[in-house]
Amino acid sequence: MKISAQEEYGLRCLVQLATLEENESLTLPQIAEREGISQANAGKLMWLLSKAGFVRATRGTKGGYVLSRPAGEIRLNEVIKILDADEISNHCESYTGVLDSCVHKGDCGIRPVIVGLHEIVQEALSNITLAQLVGDEAKVDATFHQIKRFERKIGQENLRH
Repeated sequence: MKISAQEEYGLRCLVQLATLEENESLTLPQIAEREGISQANAGKLMWLLSKAGFVRATRGTKGGYVLSRPAGEIRLNEVIKILDADEISNHCESYTGVLDSCVHKGDCGIRPVIVGLHEIVQEALSNITLAQLVGDEAKVDATFHQIKRFERKIGQENLRH
């Protein structure tokens, strides 16, 4: 799985907002500076995230960006879906070689693996909230490994039944 720059920076901008106290907000220049990206790039990301309902913008001297809902209710699969321009449904059209369409379009042994891996990643991302990304790297890593163990236990229990 490859994470695009848009996905990386979009998630990082959301994490910045998730760390705010109640009644705090961040301006576009503050977000851009904290993440080391241009204001134009931050503006594009915040526009996408606002349009999708993840963030809310307030104008004026006390204005800025805040999360539209609690960080614990925002799942990573939702965010990635908005920030990821690469649709899995277009996968076969991306690898046509010198032809107009893939020679394996009718029957392909690779397609079910690609689609299956995509489904596994989406399922994993649906178990992680934005709130779980807040904190230092060691805390986030420990949380992630707890989630992985929980999923592994569920998978093993399903195999026994």
